Amino acid sequence: MTGIVYKSTGSWYVVKADNDELFNCRIKGKFRIKGIKSTNPIAVGDVVDFELDKSSDEVYGVIHNIHERKNYIIRKSVNLSKQTHIIASNIDVVFLLVTINNPVTTTSFIDRFLVTAEAYGIEAVLVFNKIDTLDEVSIDEQLYLQVIYSEIGYQCLRVSAKEEKGIDSLKALMKDRVSMFSGHSGVGKSTLVNALEPNLNLKTAEISEQHQQGQHTTTFAEMYDLSFGAKIIDTPGIRGFGMVDMEPEEIGDYFPEFFALKEHCKFNNCLHKEEPHCAVKEALDNDEIAWSRYQSYLQILAGDDEIYRQNNFEKEN
Repeated sequence: MTGIVYKSTGSWYVVKADNDELFNCRIKGKFRIKGIKSTNPIAVGDVVDFELDKSSDEVYGVIHNIHERKNYIIRKSVNLSKQTHIIASNIDVVFLLVTINNPVTTTSFIDRFLVTAEAYGIEAVLVFNKIDTLDEVSIDEQLYLQVIYSEIGYQCLRVSAKEEKGIDSLKALMKDRVSMFSGHSGVGKSTLVNALEPNLNLKTAEISEQHQQGQHTTTFAEMYDLSFGAKIIDTPGIRGFGMVDMEPEEIGDYFPEFFALKEHCKFNNCLHKEEPHCAVKEALDNDEIAWSRYQSYLQILAGDDEIYRQNNFEKEN
């Protein structure tokens, strides 16, 4: 039988077969995906082949093959820095939920996520959520960020899940596609899914007043079929976003505004740091590139993921 993985708990997988029936499945033996050292060999969104084991009282499936992935999105494992964790696979569009406060989403986090989406060939959309909670200063900050990312070419939406603002625009982008929601804990992923499909009634939680961070309400990634012809993968909140196996000279290619200027640099292998006649540095001096983006680039180039993730952890705790 063939089906799509709808939920992964690390040891058990819920697979929806071609006939729409759901089966609890386990892995047969140990899977090794070529070229990926991952803590989870099978991810939500994977197309798998499985057979039913009827030897015990409870019938369950045994997964014995994973179909080739169209794409996947990946990050460094939180505890095992040399290993990676596949968040989801076979995604058409990923929506990164961004909140200005309550909790704060930093530009560094946004940029690392966007670079990863670019590297793995997945369309990314920024969803500025909780706009109903913003004061005048916060609105200015949100609109400023929207201008930065819109000019680069990223689609941006302003949404309030609680007041159902921007929901129709979001639905239009999701229709007939497999979407993934991601972002820090507390940015309102589950609340937004509930606004899109009230019958799902996903568990939500309030932001911690003391630490201004979200409580983990989504423990495992899970896919849902929505009534307006969309599939959504809801994911656990992400604290930090460590980059995975990128060569220094290719990092700039995943910043679209840098890549567009690359051919005008004097050197083909320009890292946009100290080199003379660098088109990216000239654009930066002329305020044609956002300083926050350049700072994120330098952070990633320096390979300071460990420092970044530790700072993030300390800030959120």
